Amino acid sequence: MEIKAHFNEIYANILSWVNDLTFYKDELNVFQTRLEEVAKQNSKQEVMTEVEHFQNQFIRQHEVIDTLKHDLKKFNNTIVENISKNPVASDRRTTAAPVELEDQYRTFLKIYNELKSDFEKFLVKTY
Repeated sequence: MEIKAHFNEIYANILSWVNDLTFYKDELNVFQTRLEEVAKQNSKQEVMTEVEHFQNQFIRQHEVIDTLKHDLKKFNNTIVENISKNPVASDRRTTAAPVELEDQYRTFLKIYNELKSDFEKFLVKTY
């Protein structure tokens, strides 16, 4: 089933998601710095195994963010191009909402929040 939405609404949602993803990417960099501090202070095999796990997860989340941001910007460019070609009543026109992209964004958020929670528990355990 196709869901329709106004260009303005889709554009605003996409900008918001891209800004959120930028924030999450910055937060991952902070997590990486914290992880490096843990690795320097604690060389136990058990801790280092978890350090490696989180490092891999942070790398993967960076990749997911980059891919999702690219796809969102691509969809946004399509909207901008459509409005440029036919600006008449563009504030009232609708198009198919990016349901698949929204699902990908929501899935990312779920996984990211679980990772963040697990990482915070790890930090508490190691300090």
